[in-house]
Amino acid sequence: MATEVPETKKIQRQLTLPLSHAFHMSIRSIRIRFGRSIIVTMSIVLGIAFLMSILSSNAFVTGILEKGPENIKIALQQNLEEIRTRQMWLVSLSLLVCVVGIVNAMLMAVTERSREIGTMKCLGALDKFVVELFLLESSMQGLAGSIIGVIFGGTATFIIYLLRYKGLIWSIFPAGLLLKYSAFSIILGIAISVIGAIYPAYVSAKMEPAEAIRREV
Repeated sequence: MATEVPETKKIQRQLTLPLSHAFHMSIRSIRIRFGRSIIVTMSIVLGIAFLMSILSSNAFVTGILEKGPENIKIALQQNLEEIRTRQMWLVSLSLLVCVVGIVNAMLMAVTERSREIGTMKCLGALDKFVVELFLLESSMQGLAGSIIGVIFGGTATFIIYLLRYKGLIWSIFPAGLLLKYSAFSIILGIAISVIGAIYPAYVSAKMEPAEAIRREV
């Protein structure tokens, strides 16, 4: 019995593929299924762009309230709390729709890749590796979509406030607050993409190899 335990551990190590291998396979899968990847990425782009536009607007309003002229401050303070509450509800709903879209797209990807998943499992890939593959793929799409969304949402809001308040925006430009909101939006976008991929990753990992290979796509 003493010799069987090390042998079992050796086999376990052989079947556990390195994380770097899952990373390279995720990149290859994104390239092959570029159309499906675009759907997931664009849902993140739209959700994060909307979030960043709201946060950027709040940052510019904060800057104006701190450094702007008194007449503009008075105009902005009217119904400010009510507007911000309404904005956060809209952001929450948009991010929820974003998560649902990611889950739907990833579940369709599981169906399309059932034979690939079955083949990997027949060759010895563990459930953990299959989960890592989907989570890495979704996190990379989340990172790309979040960065694009932050740039798009922040730039659009800046242009709107620049047209409305002209040169005042340059004097109150809240660079530190915008960087903080940008980092928050990117982290949140990655988190949302990973959360949306957890259930599809679990479904793919629990597939029986023989059934997955026989499945019609």
